[in-house]
Amino acid sequence: MADRRRTPGSQTSLREANRARIVDAVKKHGGLTQVELAGATGLSPATVSNIVKELSGSGVLHTAPSTRSGRRAMHVTLAHKLGLVAGVHFATRHMRIALADVAGTVVAENHMPLAKDHRADNELDRVMMLLADMLDSVDASMSELLGLGIALPAPFDRRNGVIARRGIMRGWDNVVVADVMERRLGRPVFVDNAANLTALAELRLGAARGRDDVIVLEIDDGIGAGVILGGRLLRGHSGLAGEFGHTVVVEDGPVCRCGNRGCLEAVAGGPAILDSLSDARGINKLGDVIVAAMDGDPACIRAIADAGRMIGLATANVCNLLDPERIVVAGELSRAGELLLGPLRHAVERSVVVGRDAWPDIVQGQLGIRAATLGAVANAVDLIPLHPELETA
Repeated sequence: MADRRRTPGSQTSLREANRARIVDAVKKHGGLTQVELAGATGLSPATVSNIVKELSGSGVLHTAPSTRSGRRAMHVTLAHKLGLVAGVHFATRHMRIALADVAGTVVAENHMPLAKDHRADNELDRVMMLLADMLDSVDASMSELLGLGIALPAPFDRRNGVIARRGIMRGWDNVVVADVMERRLGRPVFVDNAANLTALAELRLGAARGRDDVIVLEIDDGIGAGVILGGRLLRGHSGLAGEFGHTVVVEDGPVCRCGNRGCLEAVAGGPAILDSLSDARGINKLGDVIVAAMDGDPACIRAIADAGRMIGLATANVCNLLDPERIVVAGELSRAGELLLGPLRHAVERSVVVGRDAWPDIVQGQLGIRAATLGAVANAVDLIPLHPELETA
């Protein structure tokens, strides 16, 4: 039998590497024209054209006529028929799940509230039931699901697959979520911190698109950050980069859910804002604070502004360290708009060392409460081997 192994540097291995580069670029950007693909991969337009034609014929890519700057072009995406991918975001008090094709088009979506101290086993069972119902609603079967992405609202250690600090999500301590779900689902599962996946979604689809150096803040009950440097999401040695909410800002301050004192999250996160409004009637959750503030309630306006100033001071320190060109403010509290962004922006501009011409612009996220879920989908699409021989090592 002939030896089918590829010789490094051979024409066959070079062509496979070029095909993988094109598939990876389409995955990363969601869709590009052939001219844009040539720029993104460094390949010649002729090489791109030939490989796109080949991969379209084999059902990996899909092409459609489009227009760019008044000129006709061929837009290239992953083929929808390759299969489906799901993304789940577990927040402190709710879960959101989306089912999408590999080109990123969401075909079904659902969400539901969660108990305060929800447990991993119960909620992962619920994901299985919801997935079955959603697949049925689009006339698809479990065999068409390629994989699942999961976003968790806690520091996540990628080395061992568990939440990095006990007690942050009490019902999830020491649970290797990916392994548990892979056994139930029979498909690959990819888990990451929700702030990282919010940043990934805003980079691909939202307010960070086209920017290379961005800090994406996720401000909910907890506070996190996704760090994008050189157009790539920074995860760090163990996956714990961006734990912005657990930076200490008040020595001997209030106890944080991580066990430390004076963390930013403990003084400016959702529970801290609610504690500052403990005498206000009808204010039971962060969403109530936002609605009341937008209706002109002075106490709620002040509570959001105080949180914005504290978050802004902490953000200025990150800006002095990393020099981002943009700060994207996402998460539930970002719905307050300029009531939050104004004080946050003022605190940053007052404390950064660079001059006005180098200040980062500070904008609201564009994807709302769906951001982490869409990021979980994008992360799964990035990591699933859609066509094994086309995957880079």
